[in-house]
Parts: sequence; C-alpha cells; structure tokens
Amino acid sequence: MLLSSRRRLRAALLAAASATLVAAALPSPTPLGIGDPLFPHLGNPGYDVVSYDIALTYNGTNTTPLDAVTRIDAVATQRLDRINLDFTHGTVSEVVVNGLPAEFATAGEDLVVEPAVALQRGSQVRITVAHTSDPRGAASAGGWVRTGDGLAMANQADAAHRVFPSNDHPADKAYFTFRITAPSELTAVANGLAESKHRNGTTTTWSYRTTHPMATELAQVSIGSSAVVNRQGPGGLPVRDVVPAKDRDQLEKWLAKTPGQLEWMAEKAGPYPFETYGVLVADADTGYELETQTLSLFERSLFTNPAYPEWYVDSIMVHELAHQWFGNSVSPRTWSDLWLNEGHATWYEALYAEEKSGHTVESRMREAYKHSDQWRTDGGPPAAPKPPAPGKKISLFRPVVYDGSALALYALRQTIGKEAFEQLERTWVSEHRDGTATTADFTALASEIAGRDLSVFFREWLYGQRTPAMPGHPDWRNTAPKQAAAR
Repeated sequence: MLLSSRRRLRAALLAAASATLVAAALPSPTPLGIGDPLFPHLGNPGYDVVSYDIALTYNGTNTTPLDAVTRIDAVATQRLDRINLDFTHGTVSEVVVNGLPAEFATAGEDLVVEPAVALQRGSQVRITVAHTSDPRGAASAGGWVRTGDGLAMANQADAAHRVFPSNDHPADKAYFTFRITAPSELTAVANGLAESKHRNGTTTTWSYRTTHPMATELAQVSIGSSAVVNRQGPGGLPVRDVVPAKDRDQLEKWLAKTPGQLEWMAEKAGPYPFETYGVLVADADTGYELETQTLSLFERSLFTNPAYPEWYVDSIMVHELAHQWFGNSVSPRTWSDLWLNEGHATWYEALYAEEKSGHTVESRMREAYKHSDQWRTDGGPPAAPKPPAPGKKISLFRPVVYDGSALALYALRQTIGKEAFEQLERTWVSEHRDGTATTADFTALASEIAGRDLSVFFREWLYGQRTPAMPGHPDWRNTAPKQAAAR
C-alpha cells in the first residue's frame, strides 16, 4: 500500500515535470483562424464541435454580465497541444478539459486553452468554460441586444463569441442545448424545442434543445416580459411566437400569417427543414431583422409603424422565413458564399410580393439592374464581396448581396427556364440539408440540372466587375458607376 502510493506520487511528479517542459517549449498563445477570406481569424483549426451546452444566469437587469458555463463536446481532427476558442467580451474564471483543470490565456479575440494532456487526433474532448457574458457595449458589434424588457441575440456574422466561447464559423455546425435561469416573472426562450421548466423559488430555469445542427451565428436566446403564442403550422409543425406581453393582441394580425407563409415556402423549396418555427419580436432598434434558426428576430417597429405597407411587412417576414432553408439548413462554407443566403431570401421575398400583392419580380429586378454596376463597384461582385469596412463588420451586408444577388438568380431562371430553376432550388436544399455548401457546389448542381455547362454564365454573373446583359431583356440598362476619387 505504501509502496503503491510512492509510485503514484513519483509518476505524478514526472508527469508534471514533463508537462512543464512541454509548456515551456510551446510558443506564446496566438489567435488562429480557418482562413476565411472575409474573416481570417474567425473559427479555429484542429477540432470539430459536436455540441454546445450553454447555461446562462440572468439577474434581472440587462446592464450587468450574466454568469455562464459553456460545455463544448468536440472531436480532435489533429493532435492538439492547445485548443483555440473564439471568445471575447467576457471574463473566464476556469477551464476544464476532459475533467482536468487547464491553463488558459487570451490572445486577440481567442481564448487559448492548454489541456493537462495533449489531445490526440480522433479523440473526443469535452471543454467546460466558466465565464461571464457581458451585454454591455456597442449594439453595432453584435452579440447581445438589450431590449426594452431584457435581452435577445444578434450574432451575425461574427459575434456569437461575444456571448459564449465557440468555434464561431458556420463551417462548423453543431447541436445546441440552452439552460437559462432568470427571475420567475420573466420568460426565457431559445432555439429549438422546450425540454423543461423548473421553478426554484424566485428564479426559473428553462431548457431548450435543437434537433438539427446549427451555426453559432444563428443562436438565439431571449429573456424578457414575453408572451409565448403557440399554434400549428402545415403538417402539425409547432409554431411558437415570442412577443412583448403588452403587445400580444396588437401583433396577432401578423403572427397569424406565419402558417400560410410556411405553406407557401414549402411549396417552393420543399418541406420545412426544422423542428419548429416562430417570430421573435424584440422591443429594440437594431436596424435589421435576423434569421436566427427556428426563431427569427424582428424589430417591434416593423409591425407597429403604420408607414410600412402590409405587403412590405409580409415580404420581410418571408425573407427571414426563406433563410431557414437558405442559410440556416444549408449554411455557407465561407462568408464569401453569403450571396447564397441573402440572394435566395431576397428572391423569395420578391416572389411572395408578386404572387400575393402584384409587385412584380420583373419590375424589381429591372430596377436592381440599373444599380447593379454601382453595387459591384462599391461592394464587389456577389460571390467575391469586398471585406467589411474596418470597425463596421455589418457593412458586409450591402445591396449587392441582396437585390444584386437575387438579380443573378433571376438571370439564371431566364437562362435555364422556370421548371429547371425550381428543380434546382428544391434539389439544393434537399441535398445539402443540415450541412454547409459553397458557390462551386451550387454552380455545379445548376449545370447538372440544366444539362449544360454554365461556368461562363456564373463566372460573369457572380464574379464579374460589371453586370452582364440580362437574358431576355436586351433593353435593360445600367447606370454608370461613380468613379472612386483619385488619391
């Protein structure tokens, strides 16, 4: 017994000495990335996340940090002496890797973790991070959005790691579980389906889980004085809307539209790809709406401002709904593939307005064509967008990725015909469901379905500095782009 203890002590000392030598040999922690053309430091190499389990504790005020624990289950795809996670805007108190305390440091917007034992390729890894999640800061930076009664999330394109440690790139999708503890008078919701609700005196813990993988930028948690309105969509799909409780009756007119919009989109693109859907109305001025998975985020003013005509609000609702197929179920492999998200959502937004309200796609595309060259000059062509302006990451979302990209889809339909185009759309979301895909994947599938090589068409429409002539509309003209001032 005594001899065995001495042997264990000696082995532990030798292991500690060996770990010290290895640590000394490692370079200083540095931020990494997967080399995304637009966000080169986003994401991290060496592992594939399988799931996130995120526990958040909200104390009732949206001006103080939340306490949080994020557990990440992943598989190492190479030997790792260190693990880089994307994380900023919070304080880390402890990191545990596979049950053992780990050293950690920050480098840029990375949390660099050094496990007690190096991870071997193919091994499973569980990383548990105790941290805070700070809702304070510039709203334009993304992450938490402070609402009139609490919080919501807006993580696109690279802001999920302002909320929780992650591999914050859509190329690495994973399953999510959220456990949110908040004062019992509030309501907490998140992506996916509700699993449980437990009251603990003055607080309640809500649990939600996704049944399909999700990109970090699509995560959603809302905490506030909310009403949750449940109804059924096509085929019995659970539809869950979350709105400020005081606005429940006023917003019913809009909420009641969702089942019909779901049915319309399913006719165009195939069955709805997730376990639930709904509208999250936030009392906040963000300047945008957002397609967070299964629970799209909308500003309250979209539905309450009488200046917006009904057909316009309807089409914006369909835009975010269409993203559940295009961008959420089929996610971009890189952020340069963003046109596949926004171009398609804009396309279905315009098509819905045409079929339901008589605002024709052709007239909208003709107007877009007039400005397309200017948009390309300002922001690059659809599939090769210019990086966002320094300090203004949301500037990536320029007109060229919306109507400019829908214009390319219109040209494609003009080229291959309506029947082939509709087959392409349905096949695209079916073949790549729950995955990621690239522009090259889309162009290859289009050529296959059309039965001819479309590489020249796509090279001109997706990568050209000038907009090609519109098939079937030789009279359409572009407004000459303004020239940049000489320096």
